[in-house]
Amino acid sequence: MKKIFLILSLVLFNLNQAKTINDSLYIPNDLSEILFNECDACGCAAGNGSSGFESLLNPQFIGIKYFAQHYKAKENLFVNDLTQDQYFNTIQLWAKVPLTQKLSVYASLPFHFHEKKTLQGDININGTGDFNLMGIYKLINSKDNMHELNGGVGVKVPLGKFDEKGVSGVNPSFQLGTGSWDYQAVLNYRFQKNKVSVLLNTDYTIKTENKKHYQFGNQWNYSATGFYQIFRNEKTIISGKAGFQGEVYDRNRQYKEHLPKTAGSALYGKMGFEASFKKLSMGTELMLPTYTNLAGGDIEAKSRFSVFINFGI
Repeated sequence: MKKIFLILSLVLFNLNQAKTINDSLYIPNDLSEILFNECDACGCAAGNGSSGFESLLNPQFIGIKYFAQHYKAKENLFVNDLTQDQYFNTIQLWAKVPLTQKLSVYASLPFHFHEKKTLQGDININGTGDFNLMGIYKLINSKDNMHELNGGVGVKVPLGKFDEKGVSGVNPSFQLGTGSWDYQAVLNYRFQKNKVSVLLNTDYTIKTENKKHYQFGNQWNYSATGFYQIFRNEKTIISGKAGFQGEVYDRNRQYKEHLPKTAGSALYGKMGFEASFKKLSMGTELMLPTYTNLAGGDIEAKSRFSVFINFGI
């Protein structure tokens, strides 16, 4: 933790030539960022790994995000302990482009490189994940800009490879993609006053059956994040954030039959920082589980870490 804070402090110190116009952390009336994370499939790995909407209300941008996850899993049926380390890593290209004053289009394309350590040796997979496309519409915006409500609908295009053999393991989400066309609805509410803002987010993903007759369970995500503006001048904004994020996964199906130990839920506490400099913006976040019950207890969430850099366009 101390190393993360030290690295972030050094980066912020060296990027001192900045202003707040047209970057993905700038929102009128001092709101720094909207955070809205979506993780696909139980174990948060298959499909797009992490498809964030961190700029749901922000100006247009294109950026890159790195997202790392660590899980512990049972090695096999004859081992009671959670001994298998599983690492899911994603580098994601994303962009948000406004079409009108109220309507924007969001898109993301991930590249995954995953690893799990077994008694028989390490297993690695890497490649392109599933493409996400979403329309975001501003439903409500109060005159004093204290309240804002946004909604969106989207689709996930199955570009990532789905390996039918991979679903036989303890974590069927050790995949590059779900192999299915999935559909998502999102809702985001923001309250802001002075240097403090609160963001409430929820989304639901409907997952369909793929060509291999496998269907990942539907997923519900929810989060609440508080932001506090630590520092601001004409060129720079630095904000801290803290909150929680929860995920609930339904059971997977194969040939229309429900599969045991594929449902689950998890709750994370999170904290991080964001900053904006000219057209450049960056942020980082650390998440630790406060509750985890994945795959009937056969998988335990350990930690998540993300960092992103966006450029205004």
